[in-house]
Amino acid sequence: MGRQKLGQHFLTSQKWQQRIVETLSRRPGETWVEIGAGHGEMTRSLTGDGRRVIAVETDESLAKRVSERVLENPSAWPGVEIVRADILGLDLGELTNGKICVYGNLPYYITSPILRHLFRWADRIDSIHIVVQFEVAARIVARPGRREYGYLSALCQLYTKPEIALRIPPGAFRPPPRITSALLRMTLPGERASLGIKDETGFLKFVQACFGQKRKTLRNNLRPLADDDRIRAALGDCNLRPDARAEQLSLAQFAALFESLR
Repeated sequence: MGRQKLGQHFLTSQKWQQRIVETLSRRPGETWVEIGAGHGEMTRSLTGDGRRVIAVETDESLAKRVSERVLENPSAWPGVEIVRADILGLDLGELTNGKICVYGNLPYYITSPILRHLFRWADRIDSIHIVVQFEVAARIVARPGRREYGYLSALCQLYTKPEIALRIPPGAFRPPPRITSALLRMTLPGERASLGIKDETGFLKFVQACFGQKRKTLRNNLRPLADDDRIRAALGDCNLRPDARAEQLSLAQFAALFESLR
C-alpha cells in the first residue's frame, strides 16, 4: 500500500524535528518504540546514550530503505532495529521485557485504534509522544464540562496524563496536510492508578454506553443496561442530578456510578 494511502505526512522540517526532540524526556538506556519510521526522519534523533530504538514501519519499501541505511552506517544509527510490521498487529510485550517509551507521527485516521492498542500494554509504557491532528489532541486533553470532552477523553485520561506540548503547522510536513497538528505528550499512569477499577473492560464499555448519544441524558443512554428506577437510584447515590449527562462527569464519578449499578 502506498504511503499516501496510509494517510501519512512526513515530518521533514529539521526545525520542527529539533523542537519535538527537545520536548522528549530521553534518559540513558531507555527503550523507545517508534510508530512509523518513514524515511528515518525522527529515528536517529531518538538514539544515543545507550538507548534502544525499535522503529516499526508497515510500508515494506520504506522499512527496507531505512534498514539499508542502518546497515550501511550502523555507527550513525546506534541501537536502531527496524521492524517491518503493522503496529495494530504487533505484540508489544514480545519486543522487550522492560519498560518502553513510545513516539509516533500517526496517520490521522487511525489515531484512536493505535491508542487503544497501546493501552493494552499500559503497565509496560512510561510515556507516549505522538503527532496527531490538533482537533483530536484537543479532544484527548478536554476536561469534563468542555464541548470536546467525550469517550476518547475519558479513555486516554484513564490510562495517561495527556497534555498538548506543541502546535505544529502544516508546513512542517511533506506533503503538507490541510489541518494543524499537535505533539501530544501522555505520561503514564493516568487516573486508573487511583481509581482501583477491577473490571476495566466492563468499565470502558460502561463509559462508552454513557457517551452513546451525547445529546441524551445518562438515564436515556443507560436504559439498555438497567431499568430507570435503578438508574435514578444510582445517580442519587452518587450525588448526581437525574438529568446529568456524560460530558459532565469526571472519571471518579463514572467509576462510582459503575460500581453503584453493578
